[in-house]
Amino acid sequence: MQKIQLDISWEIDEDNEIEKKILETVKASLEVEDVKCNINLSLVVTDNKNIQEINKAQRNIDNPTDVLSFPGYEKEEWIELKNKEDELIYIGDIVVSKEKIIEQAKEYNTGFEREFCYLIAHGMLHLMGYDHMQDEDKKVMREKEEEIMKKLNLGRN
Repeated sequence: MQKIQLDISWEIDEDNEIEKKILETVKASLEVEDVKCNINLSLVVTDNKNIQEINKAQRNIDNPTDVLSFPGYEKEEWIELKNKEDELIYIGDIVVSKEKIIEQAKEYNTGFEREFCYLIAHGMLHLMGYDHMQDEDKKVMREKEEEIMKKLNLGRN
């Protein structure tokens, strides 16, 4: 049975109710990608001010964003590591802004839980080597996101 070590740091407003859905989202993301290894990842839930500072320092973009991902491996390395069943692999870090989640849930009329899980799925796909810089890559990533959300029964209405 696959093991998942999920370290969650709540920099603002701890929300124990959503933690179960976060873990379910991580598991669904790993299932969609047929990951066999045990994984460790870090999730930081912060506010717009802190995520803006991270975004500026890491990407030279001086604006708050909804989610940032910092993969532990390049895509080619990850493809090899993901099948090592007895290994514990540090997959990387995800940082989300709870304020952005609330804003976007209202803007897109999706609800807090769906928006939070969607951003975790999005971050997980980045950790597993996906990107959305090119149109074709974006299409593949969106399809994967929707597949994960359907597994969680949080698909679009």
